[in-house]
Amino acid sequence: VSPYVLITPNETRRNQLQQIAKKELDDLERWKEEHRPGPIKLVPQRLGGKESEAQARQKQQMALMQSKYQQKHKREEYVKAKKAAEEAEILKKKATQREKAERLEVKKRQQEMLRREMFLEEQYYKTNELLNRLDLGLPKSDSCQIANRGPGSTAWMRSHTYKQALREDENRRLEEMKQEQRRK
Repeated sequence: VSPYVLITPNETRRNQLQQIAKKELDDLERWKEEHRPGPIKLVPQRLGGKESEAQARQKQQMALMQSKYQQKHKREEYVKAKKAAEEAEILKKKATQREKAERLEVKKRQQEMLRREMFLEEQYYKTNELLNRLDLGLPKSDSCQIANRGPGSTAWMRSHTYKQALREDENRRLEEMKQEQRRK
């Protein structure tokens, strides 16, 4: 005894299904026969014009070779154009970097000159103060009040003039850049 239940097929139902399938297949075959395309009737004509087959093949071969060379030439032109564009981009970047470096160098030089001027001015005042002290026999200025250096000699005044010089320099540089832009 097996654990499966076997069901016997219904003989009449099976026969009906087979007859329907056979009828449908016959109908399909009949439809194919009715709708079969007829023979193609073309008037024979000579193809290829007046040239021979060898000439046509030679022409085809030449066209193929020329197309290969044209493609190669196009590719080379594209690569050249791309390289030129990259080169131009690199040169443009280098020029901007050079301009930045030059501006920075000019700014550094100006700051150095201003620092030097301030140092020389400070040295001049210190020397004068020392000479005055030696002449008058005054005590050291470290412990007492420093002699008056005159107008514009205080640290605030020097700082103020330094900042004003920087502002004027920046304004002048901006004006130069604006004029250069207008010229372009």
